Amino acid sequence: MVKDNKNLVFELDEGEEYIELISLLKYLNIASTGGQAKLMVENNEVYVDGELEYRKRRKVKSGMTVTTTSGYKIVVK
Repeated sequence: MVKDNKNLVFELDEGEEYIELISLLKYLNIASTGGQAKLMVENNEVYVDGELEYRKRRKVKSGMTVTTTSGYKIVVK
């Protein structure tokens, strides 16, 4: 993981195809708990590849970009 203020790069482990959206938000400490991550999605605060995301367990794969209304931008590699 590379952190530069609110621009983040998350690298999937070798052999890992995806990470669930709420797990990504929690892992990067954008949400302090899984419950908070779920609320972020329910409150329309999360976008995947520029589109509003409503699926909490969305599979985020390499090449996708996740943004939040709080200004975070996460590039998944």
